[in-house]
Amino acid sequence: VQLQASGGGLVQAGGSLRLSCTASGGIFSRYVMSWFRQAPGEEREFVAGIRWSGGSTEVSDSVKGRFTISRDSTKKTVYLQMNSLRPEDTAVYYCAAKEGVAAGTSAVVYDYWGQGTQVTVSA
Repeated sequence: VQLQASGGGLVQAGGSLRLSCTASGGIFSRYVMSWFRQAPGEEREFVAGIRWSGGSTEVSDSVKGRFTISRDSTKKTVYLQMNSLRPEDTAVYYCAAKEGVAAGTSAVVYDYWGQGTQVTVSA
């Protein structure tokens, strides 16, 4: 499974960005795909996840109401729409995939990772 993340950039506080993660090489109906982020000196943090089959989602409390995860099955792409961005959202954002239907908020249970995309939110 290969994951290609894109869409990061520099934005002012209150602005929006949409991250994309395009997947290839797997049977995605069996997968959970998630976004994590990691700020300098911090541990990798779960942001949001989506079950490929059925589309149910889970979003961390720190971004609930501001970030939305979705998928386009035909494009094998997962999106993270980020609105009302704050400086504390600044991090490298990674997409990840794991087999099975159980949602996972710990990075250690994910088998596949994209290369990361930088999101910087200025005050």
